[in-house]
Amino acid sequence: MRVASEKVITIEYTLTDEDGEVLDSSEQDGPLSYLHGAGNIVPGLEAALEGKSAGDALKVVVPPEDAYGEREDELVQTLPRDRFPDGEIEVGTRFRAEAGHQTRILTVIKVSETEVTIDGNHPLAGRTLSFDVKIREVRDATQEELDHGHVHDGHGHGHDHEHDHDHDHDHDGHGHGHGHKH
Repeated sequence: MRVASEKVITIEYTLTDEDGEVLDSSEQDGPLSYLHGAGNIVPGLEAALEGKSAGDALKVVVPPEDAYGEREDELVQTLPRDRFPDGEIEVGTRFRAEAGHQTRILTVIKVSETEVTIDGNHPLAGRTLSFDVKIREVRDATQEELDHGHVHDGHGHGHDHEHDHDHDHDHDGHGHGHGHKH
């Protein structure tokens, strides 16, 4: 059986950046299962896996436009501190923001007594990503998985797992997960 739309694909992977630094790996969370063709992983990786079979191994270099997009300066905003919940806010804190059908992950990049600067870019925006992938399994998706648009077998990170390769497996609809369009 080959990788195609409406198939569930299970992969082992290691994600590295331009400098060879490991950003994410299935060694941490176990193999990733995703629904092919549903935008669960980054488009460049999904396209490279198309037509492959269980047992295949490949290295895929994905430019920003086929991963998490280019950085957008307008997504960096400075807001009054009182717009945020009481309590500790520090650089690196992440918030989810719902905008229509999109969920965006906002990362705090600067904090002062009166202001908080947030970055709505995906942490991997603007980065060229390298995936070292081995396909472990290819199977037909269940009707429920097709209806929901993600895997239900417990191996996957599910939902809109772009395999949010941002380590906390939050996803903004670009599809890893990934975890993570992983």
